[in-house]
Amino acid sequence: MNYTTLFETIKGYVENDFPNTTWTTTTGTSADFTGKEQLDTFIKQAEQRIYNGVQILDLRKNVTGSVTTSNKYVTLPSDWLATYSLAVVDGAGAYSYLLNKDVNFIREAFPTPTDTGLPSHYATFDKNSLIVGPTPDSTYTVELHYFYYPETIVTATNTWLGDNFDSVLLYGALLEAYTFMKGEQDVIAQYQKRYDEALLQLKMQAEGKNRQDMYRTAQARYPVR
Repeated sequence: MNYTTLFETIKGYVENDFPNTTWTTTTGTSADFTGKEQLDTFIKQAEQRIYNGVQILDLRKNVTGSVTTSNKYVTLPSDWLATYSLAVVDGAGAYSYLLNKDVNFIREAFPTPTDTGLPSHYATFDKNSLIVGPTPDSTYTVELHYFYYPETIVTATNTWLGDNFDSVLLYGALLEAYTFMKGEQDVIAQYQKRYDEALLQLKMQAEGKNRQDMYRTAQARYPVR
């Protein structure tokens, strides 16, 4: 399901074109909030809810960078939300995965910046950087796997979620739209039920099938009567 199909399907379900409404800007002037902008907001809210509820592969990103001699900070990508893993690659190409700790652990375990070596621990220092310990004794390549929000279907037109699990995206957006309309509780409950069912299917795919194989994990079997 691409963006256009999703947009028209939501309007069809709720039977509402969301005509323009007037709102006040930060400068005190009036502006129109169009129906398209409203529906786009509902879609983005649904995506955010889904992305924080299921760890699909499309949420993972990988980048390489470096830590330099005597500098214990690693700059994070601008779209970083959370870290999956951080590895240091030594001169021989061997990967060493760092242990995640808090900043106070790094400060206490490696109190002297001049004590250098191959980093073995890291912590989230702030929204822009990680801190490693001990202080690097050389320039090393680092590999960061991290969680981020993929581009929304509103601007991308097609996304992995829309192409593969459009039902969860549709019912998530319908929940946002119909709640905004202050719709009937029984209809909202039905949308919630369908959303939960679709989210469970996505969870089984992303956190079940994508993390096992049939060599080590037995195939699902149901008794035949």
